[in-house]
Amino acid sequence: MSLSHQFRLLPQVCMVTAFAGFPFFTVQASEQQQETLTVLGQQYRNTATKTSLAPDETPQAISVLSGESIEAKGATSLGQALRYAPGVVTETKGGSVTMYDNFYIRGFQVDQSYYDGLVLQYLKGWNLQPQIDPIMMQQVEVFKGPTSVLYGAMPPGGMVNIIAKKPQKEHQTQIKVSGGSRNLRQASIDTTGQWADSPVDYRMIALARKQDGQVDNTEEERYLIAPSMNWHLSEATHLNLNLYYQRDPNMGMNSSMPASGTVYHSVAGDTSPSTSVGDKNWSQFERNVFMAGYQFDHDFANDWHFLQNFRFMRASLSQKNTYHTASGFDAATGTLSRNVYSTDEDSKGYTVDNQLSLVRNWGQAEHNILFGLDYQHLSGESDYREYSGMSAAFAAFNLFNPNNNLLNTQDLTVAAEYDYQIKVKQLGGYWQDQMLWNNWVFITGLRWDHYQSSSEVSGYETEADSHAISYRVGALYQFDNGISPFVNYATSFSPVAGVDSKFGEPFEPEKGNQVELGVKYQSATGEFSGTLSGYRIIKSNVVVTDPSSANYQDDIQVGEVRSQGIETQANWKITPLLQLDGSYTYSDVEVTKDSANGLKGTTPIYVPKHSATLWAQYQLNQLGLSGAQVGLGGRYVGSMYMNANNDQGKVPSYALLDMMARYELGELNSQWKGMSVEVSATNLTNKEYYSCYDNANCWYGAERNMRIQFGYDF
Repeated sequence: MSLSHQFRLLPQVCMVTAFAGFPFFTVQASEQQQETLTVLGQQYRNTATKTSLAPDETPQAISVLSGESIEAKGATSLGQALRYAPGVVTETKGGSVTMYDNFYIRGFQVDQSYYDGLVLQYLKGWNLQPQIDPIMMQQVEVFKGPTSVLYGAMPPGGMVNIIAKKPQKEHQTQIKVSGGSRNLRQASIDTTGQWADSPVDYRMIALARKQDGQVDNTEEERYLIAPSMNWHLSEATHLNLNLYYQRDPNMGMNSSMPASGTVYHSVAGDTSPSTSVGDKNWSQFERNVFMAGYQFDHDFANDWHFLQNFRFMRASLSQKNTYHTASGFDAATGTLSRNVYSTDEDSKGYTVDNQLSLVRNWGQAEHNILFGLDYQHLSGESDYREYSGMSAAFAAFNLFNPNNNLLNTQDLTVAAEYDYQIKVKQLGGYWQDQMLWNNWVFITGLRWDHYQSSSEVSGYETEADSHAISYRVGALYQFDNGISPFVNYATSFSPVAGVDSKFGEPFEPEKGNQVELGVKYQSATGEFSGTLSGYRIIKSNVVVTDPSSANYQDDIQVGEVRSQGIETQANWKITPLLQLDGSYTYSDVEVTKDSANGLKGTTPIYVPKHSATLWAQYQLNQLGLSGAQVGLGGRYVGSMYMNANNDQGKVPSYALLDMMARYELGELNSQWKGMSVEVSATNLTNKEYYSCYDNANCWYGAERNMRIQFGYDF
C-alpha cells in the first residue's frame, strides 16, 4: 500500500507546520463568541438551502445537534452523535463495530455523510469510509427527506451534514485530558485566534485516543490533526484553508455473530458483548485519511455573492478478518465455520461546489436566488483475497467456548484474489429561489445531474450512466404568535450500477418522492421551540435479488417501498437553569411492490415503529453549587424485524440511560479559573441490546462506557 508510506511522515510535518505557524504567545483569556454566524464561520451555509438563512425559515424538517450537546452525551463518532436525533436509527452494526457510521433516516439506509456541504467520498460496497471525529464538529445538521435537488445522488430518507469548527478572531484555547472505561486514554487541544494584527485567523485541533475494544483482543486507536485558517483578503473577500489528517492504527472489529446464544438463549451456550469470533493472529483494521480543502467567498456589488467549496481526499485501509455464513453454524454444538480474508483498499477523489447567489427585492418580495454547479470524481481499488490452509482446530472453533488463538498464518495460502477498480463521476447544475413575502416563505428548486460509475473486476465491469432531474417545492407561513405551518414536495434519485438479469437493460436510477406536512413553533422569548411533521415517502425502481438466478447473484428492478410516519422534536428552557430536549418518532415502512422475492407487505430491517428520546440538563446554582450542572437522558428504540422476509422474529426493543455531570473548578479557587471536570456515562445501567441483519449476523449494542475529563480553557 503506497499510500501508507506517503502518510508515514505526514503527522510530524503537519504538527511542525501547525506549531510553527500559529502564535501561541498571543493566546489570552476571552469569552466564547455567541453570535451564531460568527461561530459557524463566514462560509457557513444551512444544509437545507445552501444559504445562510435560518433553518426555521425552511419548509422542511431539519434537526440541529450542537457540538456542546454531542460532547455532553459522550459521543466518539458521528453514529453515536445521532443517537438523540428523531427519525434516525444508528449503530446498525452494534457498539463494537466502530469503523463505520451506519444509520437509517426515515426507514432508508444512508451510506454517505457530508462535511461542510461536500460529500465524504467512500468506496461503495467496501470498508473505506472517512469518519469525522466529534472534536471537529461545531454542529451536525440532519435534513429529513429527499435532498437531491441540492446535492445530487441521494437516498430519499435524508442526509447528515457535519459543520466543522472554524477559526475565530478572539483567542481561546481548550486542553482536555480524559480517562475511562476499557482503559480509555485521550488528550486533545483546540486553539484559535487572530494571528497577531494580521487579517488571518487560525485554528488548530489535535487529538490522540486509545481504548480497548468492546470485543476481546481488540483496540480502538486514533490520532488526528486539523489546522485551518481564515484569510480576510478584504471586507468582501474571504478564504478558508483547511487540512485534516487522521490515522486509525486500530479500529476494533468487523465481525458479526449468530442470533443463537446472542439475541436469544441457546441450550448449547451463550455469548457476551466481549465474545470474539475472530482470531488475534489475523486481526488488522488500519485506516489513514487525508483531506485538504478551501472555501473562497466574495461579495460582489448589487447583492451578488460567490462561494467555491473544494476538497481533495486520499485514504487507505488494510484489513485482515474472518467471516462466517448462515450454513457454517451448528446451533446444537456451537461450532462456527469461519473463512479467512483480507482487503487492501485505496481511494482518491475531489469534490467542488460553485454557488452564485443573489438577494434581491422585487415588489414586496425578497428573493434569495441560488445558482450552483458541482462536480465530484472518485477513483479507488480494493484488493480482496480469500485464504485456505486453516487447521482442523481452527475449523472446530466453538462460539460458546471461544479460543481466539488457533490460526497459524504460516499455513495460509491465497485461494482466490480479486482486484476491484472503482470510479465515480457526478456533474450537477441546480437553481433555487427562496422567496420571503410578508409572512410567507416559498421555496422552489430544480437540478440536472449526470452520474457515472463503474466497478471492474477480472475483466467484468458493471456500470451506471444516468441523467436525472430533481426538484422540490415548499411553503411556510410565519404567524405572529410563533407558529409556522409548512408543506413540501421533493424528489430524489440514486443510480445503481449493473444490468437487469431478465431484460438485459441497464438499471434505471432508484427514485424517491416525499410529501411532508408540518408545523414549527418558536416562542417570542425563545424559551420553547419545536417541530411536528408528518411525511410519506415512495421509493421506486428498487433493485432486488432475482430468486431464480444461480446462487442468487443476479438482480432485477421491480421493487417499491413506502415510508410514512410522524416526527416531533422540542426544546424547552423551563427555567434559566433547567432545559429539556425531547423527540418522538412513529414510523410505518412497507415493501409495496416485489414480484421477485415475495417481500410485498413486509417491513424492512432497522425500522422500529416507535422511538423516543429525552434529555434534561440542570444547572445547580440555586442548590449552592454554582458552576455545576448535571444531565440525564433516555433513549428508547422499539423492536425491529430480524430479517427482510420477516420470518425470523424480531430484535427486542430497548431503553437506555445516559448521564453527565460537570463542575467549573474556578468556583472553588480563583486560581483554578478555566479548569473543569466532567463525568459522562452512556448506557448507565449496562443493558444488553442488539441489532441484526438476519439470524446469522447480529451484534451487541454498546456496553456501559464511562469517562472522566479534565479541561482547561484560557
